[in-house]
Amino acid sequence: MSLLFRQNLASNLDSQARDDLEQNWAILRGYLRLNHEGDNVYKPNWFFDLEDPEEAAASARVKKAYFIADPNGKPIEAAKAWETLGNDSPADIKKVLKSNQAQWRQVKNSAGVPYLIRSSYVMSEDNKVRFYVAIGQSQAESEDLVSRFNLLCLALIPFGMLTGFGTGWIFAGRALKPVLEIARAAQRIGGSNLSLRIPAHGTGDELDYLIETFNQMIQRLEVSFNQARQFSTDVSHELRTPITVVRGQLEVALMTARNEEDFREAIETSLGDIERLSQIVRALLLLSQAETGQVVLQKHKLDLVEMLETHVDQFQIPAEGADVYLRFQGLSPVCEGEFDQIQLERMMSNLLTNAIKFTPPGGTIQVSVENQGDTAQIVVGDTGRGIPAKHLPHIFDRFYRVPGEKGQATPEKGLGLGLSFVAWIARAHGGTIDVLSQPGKGTTFTIRLPLNGECAMSAEDAVTTRSGPA
Repeated sequence: MSLLFRQNLASNLDSQARDDLEQNWAILRGYLRLNHEGDNVYKPNWFFDLEDPEEAAASARVKKAYFIADPNGKPIEAAKAWETLGNDSPADIKKVLKSNQAQWRQVKNSAGVPYLIRSSYVMSEDNKVRFYVAIGQSQAESEDLVSRFNLLCLALIPFGMLTGFGTGWIFAGRALKPVLEIARAAQRIGGSNLSLRIPAHGTGDELDYLIETFNQMIQRLEVSFNQARQFSTDVSHELRTPITVVRGQLEVALMTARNEEDFREAIETSLGDIERLSQIVRALLLLSQAETGQVVLQKHKLDLVEMLETHVDQFQIPAEGADVYLRFQGLSPVCEGEFDQIQLERMMSNLLTNAIKFTPPGGTIQVSVENQGDTAQIVVGDTGRGIPAKHLPHIFDRFYRVPGEKGQATPEKGLGLGLSFVAWIARAHGGTIDVLSQPGKGTTFTIRLPLNGECAMSAEDAVTTRSGPA
């Protein structure tokens, strides 16, 4: 076991030394310039700012042991410490310059101190000549550490063997006690007390890390459980209300209806509420399937401008009926991407329906799409009543509806699921959705979707604008 530890220690120290030299090499490449001064003469120049403490420290590390030579092996510049290591032979230098990989070796200086050397090449400033550059790092501390480890093992192993067997059984019981506490705490946790947490011992060891990880797991379970509980409550409420209304209407009809017309009116009203109930069930089923990965996007290459322009045209008549000015603007053509057209149309339908519903007569709705590099940005903005800031973090939650303000007519009540669909569709395409709103001035939704097509715009690309009358 001690030999394994020693081998591990030596390997880690060597790996650390190589990492340090790689970092020093990166610093050297960043600050060393080999400038051409005529007649095939190149001079190394260092661009360290010695008044900067970080660069001064970096300069000291790099220039502690380094060597620079021209392609013929002639030394150009070297650290004083390199003199004790001996210059590399021209044959070795030429071999390194021909290779495209760094070369590693270990040598000892005249005093017997081991050094790890990394050698490679650096191109001249005019990128015409390769120069041999080597940097080194003393391994004295590492060698000393390994030696002290050897002595320590020789001294402690016999003592550990004699005392370990005598005291092991005592500490084993004490070490297992916290683990048993965690097991007992886990047994007490249930659906009714997910808020239970195991207190940490404050030792900062692996056991505390285990306790922290366990508590984080319970916290995630608590959040998921509360979400499921809230969802169940919302669903039962949303389903119970139309069922109660239908039942009440039918009971009233049975008690008060006197002719066929009264019964017909009660049935028609009930059918409307049943249709609302069916919409809730269908929407919940589709949203649940989508969020659990059961709805697979049917992506194909799609021109967003063409699709959005066609879809906005379909909403011109509802906009005219609400006396709202609906306008579309987009670059033509915009980069094509891989999208599910049905889902994007559902997303736009939800946004446009809300915009028309919450924009007063004479207001404006503008839909735009533009290319932003490898992303398509779709913006749906209106001059409607806006959303108070306290409601914005929740508008994508299921069943969340912004209440109407006092003295203000509230539009027809929706299901509260439309924006949940919008958020899922954006995420399913690998995109994002943001909302900005100001009460009394309007709301703007911004959807960003990744593009996969070529994004070059030709000189003939123009702005396409479609508008509906106010």
